[in-house]
Amino acid sequence: MNAALVFDPLAPAPLIAAAAAAALALCAFAGWLRSPAWGLRALGFAVLLLALANPALVRETRRALSDIAFVVVDETESQTIGDRRAEAQAAEADVRASLEALAAGDPEAPIESRTIRVRNEGGPVGDPGTRLLTALNAAAAEVPADRIAGAILITDGEIHDVEATPDFPAPIHGLITGARHEFDRRLTVAAAPAFGVVGERAAFRFSVEESGPPALLKGLGPARVSIAVDGETVGAAEVRPGREATLEVEIGHGGANVVELALAPTEGEITLRNNRAAFTVNGVRDRLRVLLVSGEPHAGERTWRNLLKADPSVDLVHFTILRPPTKQDGTPVFELSLIAFPTRELFLEKVDEFDLIIFDRYRRRGVLPSAYIANIARYVRDGGAVLIAAGPWFAGVESLYRTPLADILPVTPTSAVIEAPYTPRISETGARHPVTADLDQFDGGAGGGEPRWGRWLRQVEVERRSGEVLMTGVGEKPLLVLDHVGEGRVAVLASDHAWLWSRGYEGGGPQAELLRRLAHWLMKEPELEEEALSVAAEGARLTVTRRSVAEAPPERLEIVAPSGARTEARFAAAGPGRWRAVFAAEEQGLHRLSDGVLSALAAVGPPSPIEFERAVAMTDLLAPLAMKTRGGMVWLEDGAPAIRRVREGRAAAGRGWVGLARRGAYAVEDVRLTPLAPGWLMLVLAAGLMVGAWRIEGR
Repeated sequence: MNAALVFDPLAPAPLIAAAAAAALALCAFAGWLRSPAWGLRALGFAVLLLALANPALVRETRRALSDIAFVVVDETESQTIGDRRAEAQAAEADVRASLEALAAGDPEAPIESRTIRVRNEGGPVGDPGTRLLTALNAAAAEVPADRIAGAILITDGEIHDVEATPDFPAPIHGLITGARHEFDRRLTVAAAPAFGVVGERAAFRFSVEESGPPALLKGLGPARVSIAVDGETVGAAEVRPGREATLEVEIGHGGANVVELALAPTEGEITLRNNRAAFTVNGVRDRLRVLLVSGEPHAGERTWRNLLKADPSVDLVHFTILRPPTKQDGTPVFELSLIAFPTRELFLEKVDEFDLIIFDRYRRRGVLPSAYIANIARYVRDGGAVLIAAGPWFAGVESLYRTPLADILPVTPTSAVIEAPYTPRISETGARHPVTADLDQFDGGAGGGEPRWGRWLRQVEVERRSGEVLMTGVGEKPLLVLDHVGEGRVAVLASDHAWLWSRGYEGGGPQAELLRRLAHWLMKEPELEEEALSVAAEGARLTVTRRSVAEAPPERLEIVAPSGARTEARFAAAGPGRWRAVFAAEEQGLHRLSDGVLSALAAVGPPSPIEFERAVAMTDLLAPLAMKTRGGMVWLEDGAPAIRRVREGRAAAGRGWVGLARRGAYAVEDVRLTPLAPGWLMLVLAAGLMVGAWRIEGR
């Protein structure tokens, strides 16, 4: 029960004030005239004024409300370092026990706790870090400010929302996990290119940063950093911590080149999670150099030329043999407006500069000696590419098969040339190979059914020796055969009638798409690899695609997270020759994927995860806020502090203890109003006093 005196005036306050002034003037005048009853008159006026003020006694029945203490528990990634998570759990249990003891020991000042758990919301990508104060702000906004007794933050001190410092009405305390004398080294990528030219070097900048007590950092010396591209180590360097270094890596292939930096561990550092950094450089080819050799003018050579010239990234060198050395027609050489075929320069001196050599309907006519052709075979084994678009001479004595090139060819001609119309078809292997997969969906194809494209009219009969048959012709005989030879690749198209599709014969067909894919496969474009494990990252979601010409690749995919945790995912069929697995990454950094045959790397999140930018435990960020709210900072390595109740406005921290303010909030359950000056009583009393004054003055 609580009582208080209140006034509820019966007249406006200015009118009561004016009446009081008039009464005071009359009493003063009566006193000046030496009236014997001026005191009774003054008392009468006072009674009338009190009646107008209408005093009353208000008695409230109040119910005490509990004070609220917030316990904010940091469960972000940095809390996984060392024993921090176990320390936080033990501290949370101690705080809960202390608050329960306070509530039981002081029923007149009840207190309740509300726990807030802060995690890396949104997964590893785009995560803003540890947002403790933002979470505290949101929770405090849901309760009345006069009920907040304080907040206890159980954290390692690494927060990323200091700018969100709350205008908190009670003490904020920090219970710090970890130890005072920790030290750490970490890799930071300052700048990395998004694209690089294949075969050239791309530069990037990085630094090694140290944090911890200066005395511990003095004797550590330089740091050793190794560089790997696609999981293969390509170099190492020693750098001085705190100074930015610049290194270069060679872009070895088109598509994603995953560059990984690894900092050698230092004895005693608290975590190795920030000793690696990764970024992806997309390799693009500057120019693709293609040598096209046409054995003679024919209707299909323009098809090849138009296709290759239409690609702005291709530098085409095209020679058509118009007059072989054996031709003797009596015309003087100086009268011929022909360019001599630079055979030695092209096939001995500069052959390795080409990405692809195409023999279009070529036949041996004394232009290329056997030594030059043998050099082409060597060029393929060393990583080059050759495509043979076979004309009818491929089946005869002038065939390239009768040269040293036969050692790398995947087919053997039978000496037969089939002159009959037929529809090229994709084989079962071809349906799974990226060069011919879904090709029947182009230019009127039925998408998996019988192709509706036009027929070809000639096929050289060949027998497969190696490689994969992707297309068949007459009697299911091999039409398009691809093979790997050493480091290089070879393709044989056993017909010179692909150009009929480009001319629209019987409706035409996907000639441009077929030849484009074929040329790009020979030049090792990553998107056309038949055996590949590729990863596409969209935020924290990783989509892994497995391509294979086999009927069924491995079913399971193993994922190794940056922390070393291993998980598995299952592949699901996504079309002929394609299987797909999707999973959500839970950590930032470089993930390693393997299906037991092939492996791949995927960088998730920023090159340097924000949660491990400064991994040592600290008080620097929270201490100003604690001081501002009269709170304190406690290292849990010294033991959990005792919790006390303190008066509002007093210091709330001391040696070995922290305090929560007594707010005394309450709810009013009942109100009783008792008037102290009833009107009739005041009127009788005032009248009596006035009559008494008149009687005294009338004597």
